[in-house]
Amino acid sequence: MVNVKQSQVYLLYGEESYLIQEHKNKIIEKTLKKEDREFNISQYDLEETPIEDVITDAETFPFLGEGKVVIANHPVFLKAKPDKLPFEHDTEVLLEYLQNPAEYTVLILVAPYEKLDERKKVFKQLKKNGEVISCQPVKEWDVDKWVQTLANDLHITVPPEIHELFTQEIGANLMALRKEMEKLALYVGEGGVVTREIAEQLLSHSAEASGLKLVDAVMEKDLGRAIRIYKDLEKLNEEPIALTALLASQFRIISQAKVLKQKGYGQNQMKSYIKAHPYVIKMALKRERAFTQQELDQIMNQLAETDYNLKQGKMEKALAFEMLLYRLINIKQNTPVSS
Repeated sequence: MVNVKQSQVYLLYGEESYLIQEHKNKIIEKTLKKEDREFNISQYDLEETPIEDVITDAETFPFLGEGKVVIANHPVFLKAKPDKLPFEHDTEVLLEYLQNPAEYTVLILVAPYEKLDERKKVFKQLKKNGEVISCQPVKEWDVDKWVQTLANDLHITVPPEIHELFTQEIGANLMALRKEMEKLALYVGEGGVVTREIAEQLLSHSAEASGLKLVDAVMEKDLGRAIRIYKDLEKLNEEPIALTALLASQFRIISQAKVLKQKGYGQNQMKSYIKAHPYVIKMALKRERAFTQQELDQIMNQLAETDYNLKQGKMEKALAFEMLLYRLINIKQNTPVSS
């Protein structure tokens, strides 16, 4: 999913470090032979080095081989409000270089910032004479594509029905997603298949994702699974009070989504009423079908009662939370799960 056009100057900007790294790697692969990379790649931090020093290096012939790559990180002069430094960058030198870049050098400016000031002369010149590549964080709804792409790169199979686990546990952090996928690839081997059990066992867990798993365990009336998830969270020092609040938050969004859906609201319209990420609303709509409004009201009452008891110290915390899980599943016990 990462492609780069041939150019002598690149600007990589955005907060997704994985995409920045991938683009840098692709540019280096296109520019230098493996044997030339050790001596012909230089890196600078523009918070410590003036841009004119970087340009001097860019204009200097390569030590060995036919080309070189010069990487300049943190071009603060591209921000709307540049950071104060103990020196000033002479951006005129860069502007001059951009009009006639050295044919033996590829210059890469790396700006790990959310926004740049596109009105600045330097930015406009970079866009005109170089290749400007946005490396912004991906959206949760695009994680599916990335799971598939990384699985193909690593020669493993991750069935579409478990892609949701990756979004729940890792979110849209591509660097973290790559590391987790590499871990799974190492476990199943080349050509291997990642099952739900393997993914649940090996993926690094977040509290919020575990909250969704608890919701699903209640939905599926699986007390044993709910208790196992809670015990795993207990090992991570997650407090029953915090977990009760997390469950309450998940069920509140599910309840709100159900009410709004019955009133004829679409997913996009719900964003104005439910203060949550669009992906969270999407998952709530997926889950609300499993509950009647009466069940959700009963669940919210149980959560409120447990929260009160925990805060008042009326019951031993771990026992109170396990009893809560039992009661929530008991509410579901006589209700078939909707398809």
